[in-house]
Amino acid sequence: MKITKNIRISLYILIPILFWMLSGIFKTQKIDEPELSNDLFTVQTVISNAVEYQPLIKLKATSMSEARIGVKAKTSGEVVNIGAVQGAYVNKDLVLCSLGVVELNRTEVKAPFAGYIENIVKPGNFLERGQICATLIQLSPIIFVAGVPEYEINKVKEGQEVILELVTGKVIEGYLTFVSKSASADTRTFSVESQITNSDGEIKDGLTASMTIKIDKVMAHKISPSILLLNDDGKLGIRIVEESKIAKFIEISILEDSEEGLWVTDIPDSVEIIVQGQGFVEDNQKVITNPQ
Repeated sequence: MKITKNIRISLYILIPILFWMLSGIFKTQKIDEPELSNDLFTVQTVISNAVEYQPLIKLKATSMSEARIGVKAKTSGEVVNIGAVQGAYVNKDLVLCSLGVVELNRTEVKAPFAGYIENIVKPGNFLERGQICATLIQLSPIIFVAGVPEYEINKVKEGQEVILELVTGKVIEGYLTFVSKSASADTRTFSVESQITNSDGEIKDGLTASMTIKIDKVMAHKISPSILLLNDDGKLGIRIVEESKIAKFIEISILEDSEEGLWVTDIPDSVEIIVQGQGFVEDNQKVITNPQ
């Protein structure tokens, strides 16, 4: 069974925690501490240089028509004629329903905008004033709506590039046109929108899609998850070697768990990372390096 990226990242964090906790138990059980050796410990290292990286935020989105309205009759009367059928595209001011009534100036129910007929009454039906003659939807432009988790909303802003992959297989490129300033009380997510031209009406209202937001590029390193450590405070990071050959723990932030490795940041642009032996040395301990 395929393990999701979030589960893999959780395992990367959980396994070092278990070793950290167990090591603490063993330390408390020791009565006599062994004498420290004056010999320097040899670690294997690699020089890592940061590269420009494009972080992505992937969300579930839904298409939403620009406008949907029930076009209502302004008087009562029998429907004697309709100007369109269900599913048809109509222009603004097209007469949708004609009523046989005394108030001649109110007998025509017109389309307030160009769009598609979702529902329309049949001739012979009687409409009371205020009842709906037809339901009209506007599909161009169409809006894709998604929710951004609150812990990532500070990375998102209007104008960022968006890739929309529809369940039909169609892929569309666009931009974020709206970012909400208020979170949903139910989901604690912030609504974002991408408005897309849909002149042929191919994209339907309520269609599911995957929205990928290209947030601002950063300088990042690609590392193996096997070199991750937890310090005494439970912080996730790696151990590096400074110019004076002193080992030092630095905390990291994980941007993405890819098939090739972890993309991380909050590390100097050029750094010597301990890739073997990092668990056997401590901060401020002088080491001998064996670069790969």
